[in-house]
Amino acid sequence: MKIAVLSFDIEEFDMPFEFGGNPSMEEQIATSTKGLASLTAILEKYHAEATFYCTGVYALAQSKKIKVLSQSHEIASHNYFHSTHKKDDLIASKKVLEQITQKEVRGFRMPRMAPVSDLDLLEAGYTYNASYNPTYLPGRYDYRHIPRTVFNQNGLTHVPASVSPAYRIPLFWIAFHNFPLQYFFYLCKKVVETDGYLHLYFHPWEFTDYTDLPNGAKYPFYLLRNNGKKMQERFDKLMAFLQKEGFEFKTTSWFLDNQH
Repeated sequence: MKIAVLSFDIEEFDMPFEFGGNPSMEEQIATSTKGLASLTAILEKYHAEATFYCTGVYALAQSKKIKVLSQSHEIASHNYFHSTHKKDDLIASKKVLEQITQKEVRGFRMPRMAPVSDLDLLEAGYTYNASYNPTYLPGRYDYRHIPRTVFNQNGLTHVPASVSPAYRIPLFWIAFHNFPLQYFFYLCKKVVETDGYLHLYFHPWEFTDYTDLPNGAKYPFYLLRNNGKKMQERFDKLMAFLQKEGFEFKTTSWFLDNQH
């Protein structure tokens, strides 16, 4: 069985601040919410289950939508705030999400794939961490020493994002926007041939024309490509490709519980 673990980070859309923008909190929430509607429509089309890593801030702002989302998908934590972190936020975000969904929150992903303590996550009650992109991303991180596939460390399960077996070419969201689709599909096939599963991650705001928002942000070229309607079309083609290749779309927890 080929498994596609699709994951999405739902957050207050604060990325414009990195590039000179200044969106209000209302605008940040609205951007992610608009993209979420487009994204979930595509997932429903393919009867796909996915894992959504949600910040406490977004969950409180859109609690009804997160409650509804949790009925079809897994909800995990994306920290309490997207741009700041303290240890107590791990427990606080988990508590907020569990109160809203009335379900156990097992997983965590740190914003921007930043480092987070295994011990802190275990103490907060998480059982898995999906904060590793095991590749080199200039200016962000170098995780080339991290195993490419699921591994246990200090009693915590880690679920790295997929990278190619050769050269660790990342299959993360920026790659999806910038690689030719056929090349991205080729990398997906190579990953599943070697690993038996595929783990991808995106953001709902990618499904909006966020680069056109009037908040003053000046984005680099690689963030200007294939957003909004183009992203919706590309993601639909990705889902069709994966379905044709015989993938089943499962949540992270399901995948971890059913590993053989």
